[in-house]
Amino acid sequence: MSAGWRRIRKWAMRLCVLLLLAGAGFGVYRLRRVQAGVTLPNTPVRKGDFQVLVRCRGALRARRSAGVYAPVVPALRIAWVAPAGENVNEGDTILRFDSSTAQQQLAQKEAQLKQAEATLQQAQAQSKITAQQDATELADAKFTVEKARLQASQSEIVSRIQGEQSRIDLGVAQQKLKVQEATVALHQAADKSRTASLTRQRDQVKSDVDLTKSRIAQMELKAPSSGLLTLSNNCSGIVTSAADCKPYKVGDNASSGMSLGQIPDLNTLEMDAKLEEADRGRVVAKQDVVVRVDALPELAIPAKVSEVSQLAEMRMEYPYTRSFRAYAAILKPDKRLRPEMNGGMDIIVSRIPNAISIPSKALFTRAGKPIVYLAEKGRYRAVEVEVLARNPDEVAISGIEAGSTVALVDVTKQEQKK
Repeated sequence: MSAGWRRIRKWAMRLCVLLLLAGAGFGVYRLRRVQAGVTLPNTPVRKGDFQVLVRCRGALRARRSAGVYAPVVPALRIAWVAPAGENVNEGDTILRFDSSTAQQQLAQKEAQLKQAEATLQQAQAQSKITAQQDATELADAKFTVEKARLQASQSEIVSRIQGEQSRIDLGVAQQKLKVQEATVALHQAADKSRTASLTRQRDQVKSDVDLTKSRIAQMELKAPSSGLLTLSNNCSGIVTSAADCKPYKVGDNASSGMSLGQIPDLNTLEMDAKLEEADRGRVVAKQDVVVRVDALPELAIPAKVSEVSQLAEMRMEYPYTRSFRAYAAILKPDKRLRPEMNGGMDIIVSRIPNAISIPSKALFTRAGKPIVYLAEKGRYRAVEVEVLARNPDEVAISGIEAGSTVALVDVTKQEQKK
């Protein structure tokens, strides 16, 4: 084989190798472009009504709630309590206190009352007897006086000695009458005082009996209204942390007049949320709201703004911020909702009809202008758009057509990584 032929063969082999490397490089390049089009996350552009939202967080509360309070009775101990977290109707028994001690006291007081009434009746009977005796003795004294007066009037027709005797007898009779009248008055005053004293004692014992009966009647608490029974935490005794406070239960002691719980009306539930100062001017009463609670994330609850506070509240911890309170009344309460459930609400402040919208994370910035990466035949092209409205999760824009597909990541950064 000649040297020229070998040289031609060598160059041919080199050319084949170059062609193979070029083909492999082009294949890798095409594969990367195809993979980029397939693996980059993207989303279709949606067209429809766009709701401009103000999002805030808070907790559920009941606008109407009835308190459950211990009666003004000493030494209260819970003997039975209805299960907490259950619905109760107005007038249902929700709690009973131990009344055994009060029942014993009532028996003693009733026995004392019977004794006091018997003593009073005896005194009243004795007063009547004394009054009758005094009346008889007083009548006899008056008769003696009249008899002595009659005899004294005959002094002119009898001897002088007999006349003086008759006048003396008249004086003695009159003095005895005065003594008898004083005795009658003394007996009347004594009987009246004794009767009044015994009557006061009887009334005092009767008052104690009535008070004990009243306390026993208060030992059974009735539900003041219909709703959900919620018991307060009992923090009496040795408490080192909030975990030591437990809801009231059977056997716990309760102080007179203290709050034992609440019965919130579940038909009056509303969301109490903190509204940022920047959003206060956009929220007014009667705006539509969608409420969501953390415990039931699948539940979208319709509501309406019922009230917005007029004064701001200062946060007393760093960072020091101001916020307002917004209240949204639940229109269709769910049986699973409970007061104090944490959640949030989306206040619909306005609507844009037939708007083009994309997720917020599909909007990027280049040279200070908003752009999206529009998918076209496996490639992505940066397109400038105009932002019409923003929400926490989506953005209303103009500049692209509905039905297009946009990337959810920055394509430029993804290509630089490759």
